[in-house]
Amino acid sequence: MEPLRFATYPSTHLHLPLRKDILHRAVIFEGDGTRQGTASTKHRGEVRGSSAKIRPQKGTGRARLGDKKSPMLVGGGRAHGPHPRDFSTKLPRKIYDLAWRTALSYRYRKGELIIVQKCRDGDVQGWDFEEVMNVNGWGRADGRSLIVTRDRLPGLIERMTEKPRAGREKEGVGRHGKVVAEDDVDVKDLLTMGRVVIEKRALDSILREHESDIVKEVARATYS
Repeated sequence: MEPLRFATYPSTHLHLPLRKDILHRAVIFEGDGTRQGTASTKHRGEVRGSSAKIRPQKGTGRARLGDKKSPMLVGGGRAHGPHPRDFSTKLPRKIYDLAWRTALSYRYRKGELIIVQKCRDGDVQGWDFEEVMNVNGWGRADGRSLIVTRDRLPGLIERMTEKPRAGREKEGVGRHGKVVAEDDVDVKDLLTMGRVVIEKRALDSILREHESDIVKEVARATYS
């Protein structure tokens, strides 16, 4: 993992000041978008059963009660229960794009953004994967790393998940970190892992995708 060459990026890409408010809004926006909102219960009008009144309104000495679909009875409907809904929220595209570059800038300024030329499945077959991750400070002892590739690499994912942590058997997530393709990474991933190891072409693609808020042309005065 020795440096191959130097690359220059604009300060608007990898040297932005930390904006916790924008990062917070982006993480909440992404989290809301992943909520399913499929929880559903039946209210008394949807429960199957007779609508006849169970007992007289007065004269029994007991509480008044309607039909057997009442929420107060076992088998009845549920009062104020959840129904399918959309939890997603809105966030302006320019703010979201700024959050992406702010997260990358934050990791870069801390020295936790490692740019590699290219990852290939064939390169990892002969590695002592445990040693490579630990020697470079990418392993679990250093907070686990996020490896971002341009394309999905089944071989690298398999090596990363050979010995997954208990409860983390999700594909691409192992005890040393997480391997994701460029299309599957989000702002929260960039902030929560110990290191971000990213292919240069994946980084360039992400920066191109999230620069809608950058003013590329400065307005100039015209004279007649």
